[in-house]
Amino acid sequence: MFTADAPLREATRTAHLTPAHEETVKATLPVVGAHIGEIAHTFYKGMFSAHPELLRDTFNRGNQRSGEQQKALAASVATFATMLVTPDGPDPVAMLSRIAHKHVSLGIAPEQYEIVHHHLFAAIAEVLGDAVTPEVAEAWDEVYQLMADVLITAERDLYATAGVEPGDVFVDAVLAARRDLTDVVTEFTFEVSDAPGAFAATKPGQYTSLGVRMVDGARQLRQYSLVNWDDRGFTVAVQRDGEVSSVLLDATAVGDRVDATLPAGDLVLADDDTTPVVLVSSGIGSTPMTGMLAALVTGAGARDVTVIHADVSAESYAQRAVTGGLCEALVSQGSTVRRHSSWTGAGERVTLVDLEIPAGAHWYLCGGNGFLQDIRDQLAAAPDLAPVEVHYEMFSPNDWLLGE
Repeated sequence: MFTADAPLREATRTAHLTPAHEETVKATLPVVGAHIGEIAHTFYKGMFSAHPELLRDTFNRGNQRSGEQQKALAASVATFATMLVTPDGPDPVAMLSRIAHKHVSLGIAPEQYEIVHHHLFAAIAEVLGDAVTPEVAEAWDEVYQLMADVLITAERDLYATAGVEPGDVFVDAVLAARRDLTDVVTEFTFEVSDAPGAFAATKPGQYTSLGVRMVDGARQLRQYSLVNWDDRGFTVAVQRDGEVSSVLLDATAVGDRVDATLPAGDLVLADDDTTPVVLVSSGIGSTPMTGMLAALVTGAGARDVTVIHADVSAESYAQRAVTGGLCEALVSQGSTVRRHSSWTGAGERVTLVDLEIPAGAHWYLCGGNGFLQDIRDQLAAAPDLAPVEVHYEMFSPNDWLLGE
């Protein structure tokens, strides 16, 4: 599932509050912003109390326990509201695109926005008390409805690209093979014989959500970047981190089935066969880069490609061998390829100014939040690199990037 961001950008550009509501939101944004974390916590608590099936079968419990999901919601609402009332406010298009892709990868449907609306405004009233006058509630209701309308439209467009109804994204995936890549990363190959061709339209860099049954009966979902795919199925790499990964590693054998969603994600290799490409990853973030490199190998013409990766050690770099093979294939086709590796276990760090990197490239980043923030900061301090665009995917809900 994938669409260009032009319709989303236009929908966001034309989203406007009524003048009276704009003034109310502008006046109350500081107090709402100051309490948005508490509001988000109260919201999720109330929603999951009324709809336990959402926490059991849709939302990732690990992100709830860590507070990451609450921070992501808080940042997204605050960012969208700021955009509506501030002429030079943050551009929310990248944020909304990532949210829309995450939602379709979980099978979120339009009617669930009404559930969110009810419990979000109950939380606002509970946290802010008498400060929530009818005028304030009405103004912030419009903020939510505008944001929901933009997202519902974007998600409907994404579902349409796969020819499915909203929410109808799950297929049966049967484990066909598994092999250890490192001590902590295992490669899983699934077949989707009941839905042939379901992954054929995957774009390099996208992910699937895998759903497994826990001991308590809950179905928990987690996104995994796609390494390979064809008409028969797909391959992902799993690193032990959280409930879903543990079940896949410890309790899933060849022949077992899991739920899988159609491919989604906006960290996608641009349709451009001339602009240099810079792939930057840390740890298991190397998996979407592998898919992009494979696509570059099968693409037309020579390319300028730079691969930058940070890991604990060479032995822990799960995609090291396959990345090397793909880079060699690119070189044999006449591409210019540079590889830079940094081993954090030896105290090394990716330092962009020390590397040979072409200016005017498409940059693709995937890794932990701290690593990506460091790369973003370095790019901001290196104007000579002048990226055409910076695309990124994170391991957890995207809270720190939402204000940009």
